[in-house]
This record gives sequence, C-alpha cells and structure tokens, in this order.
Amino acid sequence: MTHEKINYIELPARDIEATKAFFTDSFGWTFVDYGPDYAAIENAGLDGGFYRSDLVASTTTGSALIVLYSKALEASQTRVEETGGKIIKAIFDFPGGRRFHFTCPSGNEYAVWSDVR
Repeated sequence: MTHEKINYIELPARDIEATKAFFTDSFGWTFVDYGPDYAAIENAGLDGGFYRSDLVASTTTGSALIVLYSKALEASQTRVEETGGKIIKAIFDFPGGRRFHFTCPSGNEYAVWSDVR
C-alpha cells in the first residue's frame, strides 16, 4: 500500500454471482465472498469489490470509467462478447491507442484499451 494513492475500488452489482462469473471467464479475476451482498475482487491489477445494488456505473451519468489494458484488443473484445458482456462502443482509435467499451451482466460500463496495433 502506498500512502495517499488509490488502493481500492468498490462497484455496484445487480447480480453479484453473474458479475463474478463474467469477470472470471473474461479476465481471470478471482473473488472472496463476504456474505451474500459483497465480493472482494482479486487478481485484477487493483483490489476492490462488488456490492449488491440496483444502481449502475455509466459514463452517461457521470460515473468514473474503469479501463483495463490488453495486449490483444480484438481477442479481448471477442472474449467479452462470448462470456456475456455487451459491447456498447466497438473498437475505435483515440490518441494513444485503441479501445472498446462494454457492460458487464450487472450493467456497469468498462473499457479495454491497447497501444498495440
């Protein structure tokens, strides 16, 4: 842990079990359950957790955007689609690379980016 640096994130999840299964299948994340309403995220690059909520995180409502990195962007997008994610912005160029946006089974928006062409 580093003093005064981001250490942990917490995200809403309508369906914690489906959300855990999606991130396990798509990105290899693991989880530790703390009762039926909270699951801690492990092996995701930054620690965090999902808490049960009907709310969703979306950039259209001003939410922060969680962005993952990929060395193989097309393969990551395909895996997201095959494991139950919904692509809301297909791969596009932006200064510094390319990325796509998706929602998980709970409806939260995420992005995956790459600097590899």
